[in-house]
Amino acid sequence: MRHLESVRRIIRLIISFISLAFQTAIYGYYWYHYFAMDVRSGSAINYLGKGNWLIIALYAVILLLFSNLYGGLKIGYLKNIEVFFSQMFATICTNVVTCAQIILLASTIKTVHPLPFISMTLIEFVGIGIWVFISGKIYLYIFAPREMLLIYGTRDIDDILSKFSTRKDKYKITKCMNIEEGYDKICNEILGKYNAIVLWDMSTVDRNALLKFCYSQFKRVYIMPKIPDVIIKGSTQLHLFDTPLLLTREYALTIDQRVIKRIIDIVCSFILLIIASPFMLITAVLIKLYDKGPILYKQVRCTKNGAEFKILKFRSMKVDAEKDGVARLAAVNDDRITPIGKFIRAVRIDELPQLFNIIAGDMSFIGPRPERPEIIKQYLENMPEFAYRTKVKAGLAGYAQVYGKYNTTPYDKLKLDLCYIENYSTLLDLKLMMLTLKILLKAESTEGISQEQITALKGKDE
Repeated sequence: MRHLESVRRIIRLIISFISLAFQTAIYGYYWYHYFAMDVRSGSAINYLGKGNWLIIALYAVILLLFSNLYGGLKIGYLKNIEVFFSQMFATICTNVVTCAQIILLASTIKTVHPLPFISMTLIEFVGIGIWVFISGKIYLYIFAPREMLLIYGTRDIDDILSKFSTRKDKYKITKCMNIEEGYDKICNEILGKYNAIVLWDMSTVDRNALLKFCYSQFKRVYIMPKIPDVIIKGSTQLHLFDTPLLLTREYALTIDQRVIKRIIDIVCSFILLIIASPFMLITAVLIKLYDKGPILYKQVRCTKNGAEFKILKFRSMKVDAEKDGVARLAAVNDDRITPIGKFIRAVRIDELPQLFNIIAGDMSFIGPRPERPEIIKQYLENMPEFAYRTKVKAGLAGYAQVYGKYNTTPYDKLKLDLCYIENYSTLLDLKLMMLTLKILLKAESTEGISQEQITALKGKDE
């Protein structure tokens, strides 16, 4: 098994190298034939030493960074369509940065024309599509889906089984066993043909015993973490002489982290307001012309320590959307959403007025999304730990939005947000900002809850 995993990693590296080499070669061709030309003579510039090679290598490095950030090289990990989409987005980002780099060199090379960049990007897109299709087929042919044993407790497993079923190329749940079947019987089953074990919701005592057994038998294990697990994962490792300790701090962010975060919030908000102002103006006019109603929608939300503030959004629903006085999330095919609202929600333009909330200090750029007090109250009745999300300031985007969806359950949303809170760093904030650009184009990230639900809790009365 360990040998197979080594082979798997080597093949992924080879596949990734082919993609990066192809795109770098395309850029190298365009660099020599279009970009590295002298304005006056029209001839190529001869850089000292290996200057041309250095610039082409820089392109490869930038492409590698964006590809790694957006998951564009994760053949076998992500769906093929997600790999294709991610690598396309990484290519666009790389080419934008490269275009800016060439513009800065415009005193020695001719002014950048858009057509070479457009044609280069389109050729790269075609190459990425072919690469994803062929490499995906090869990977699936060599590596069959993992045969997995799922062990569970009292929690329903239909949801997790449906999620595993969306990746039949990667996972295959061969058998499910309830923890009540007994430790010995389960251990005997674990020793069978399975490539991996899934430890779903069960008591900590049972889970830890099975985890140690799987570890001793060199079995790969997928675990559904509990809230304390997420908190411990973000702890600091200390040593008291020869005794290891784990430290979880009483506060979320240090004073220097809060200062840096606030500076980034203010600077980025003003820059985005300048860039987005034309789109905001057009949106405001269209909303007003559609039904003559108010342009902005103000709603009470909760931020750090449960403090309430009025969040600003472009109105995407009818004026009387909540005339019954019941606070509810948007549902799939919600008839309360206007035609203009559907579009601005899909491209997230409705969220842009929250830049003013960030400047005012009510919100941050990155943080747990602010919930309505009424909905928080419903969540707290079933899950008191949901209040942990308010240890930091609410955000325009967050960990749960990047790695989850609009209709992610409150329990999973809490765990995702705690991953952010307990592992906070400025670099993590910057990474989530970059990843947010990618999810803006993913429709499922704005997918509503089912029609019979009011909140993201499963079922009407939960």
